[in-house]
Amino acid sequence: MFCHLGRHIRTAAAGIATLLSLAGSAHAQSPRPVYDQLTPDNSVLLLIDFQPQYTFSTRSLPIDTIVNNAEALAKAARVFKVPTVVTTITAKAFAGPLLADLQAVNPDVSPIDRTVINAWSDPRVRDAVKATGRKKIIMAGLWTDNCIMLPALAALKEGYEVYVVADASGDYDQMSQQQAMARLVQAGAVPTTWLPVMLEWQADWSNSATSGAVNQIMREHAKAIAAGSQYLRAMK
Repeated sequence: MFCHLGRHIRTAAAGIATLLSLAGSAHAQSPRPVYDQLTPDNSVLLLIDFQPQYTFSTRSLPIDTIVNNAEALAKAARVFKVPTVVTTITAKAFAGPLLADLQAVNPDVSPIDRTVINAWSDPRVRDAVKATGRKKIIMAGLWTDNCIMLPALAALKEGYEVYVVADASGDYDQMSQQQAMARLVQAGAVPTTWLPVMLEWQADWSNSATSGAVNQIMREHAKAIAAGSQYLRAMK
């Protein structure tokens, strides 16, 4: 009886060791959450498929909100001289031109128009990002579940860090947006919103070269927050 008991104990111990080994392996493969600040010198902004055809059926957030946030993000990138790459898909044949509000922010940036769904598969887009020398790609666009997710996954595979600006991106329904963001996070992308990105770039309110423009962007695109900031200044 004791012989059998010993065998059972050894078998159980071996099983536990195997489980611990697998758990350790899974832990080793999972990216460790590390805070590495976004700066104007390590970031590149990639705006994907902000075109009329996609705005018509975007439902995950009000389209006015998404466009407002994308415009704010683009303005912030311009203030901090963060390189911006803009791409559209089948602009003449199907989806229409880049939204006028976004084109107005960067009138000197010509969108890279493509036919492939995955923007990263277009060498012009990929090379434009690589040419900046930046490893942190901030992505926003329509729709999240393909036009954002596919290039994000591809860029992650190549060793880039990807930040997906959720409130400046949208999808045709809530389920699609939620599942796309879940898959992106699982793959290692960092979810964020536009205002924290801008404030990470600002970093210190004593940086007077950009603080005035940052406050102006907040007044134009985040009125409630700007009002609170104005109140605090008035109470000093």
